[in-house]
Amino acid sequence: MNRMKRYAKWFLIVLAAGLLLIQFLPGHSQNPPVTPGRDLIESANPPPPVAALLRAACYDCHSHETKWPWFDRVAPVSWWVAGHIKDGRKHLNFSDWPPADPCRAKKKLGQIAEEVTEGGMPLPSYTWMHPAARLSAADKKLLADWAEAEAAKINSGDAADK
Repeated sequence: MNRMKRYAKWFLIVLAAGLLLIQFLPGHSQNPPVTPGRDLIESANPPPPVAALLRAACYDCHSHETKWPWFDRVAPVSWWVAGHIKDGRKHLNFSDWPPADPCRAKKKLGQIAEEVTEGGMPLPSYTWMHPAARLSAADKKLLADWAEAEAAKINSGDAADK
């Protein structure tokens, strides 16, 4: 039994040393610069309630305006958070809006409506730590209706008339 205690003690020492050492690896909590005129809220000018919902529920993972949480400075959680944000920006980046291709913009707006309506976004793991990002049924409807209306404007050519 004494031998097991010794192994457990050394295991905990090695584990603690490993966790301490990985804190010195470079972090990923950086935001690229936001280019003026390329932000969704700036260019699409949604109504204030929609803009507030986008900022609360979407912008941390889908823009260059991420508010990095305190736990992002602690590895290995920081790697997980940075991976989610990198993936979120890859799929949809509100800091790089509108897409050069109107058809692509229309498709992205449709995906926003679909993901929000079906409950795919925001991710449950995000809303768990960010209660302000939890969307009510009315919030989901408001966002989806706005995204669909914006897509319809592109479809009818009215997007240039804003």
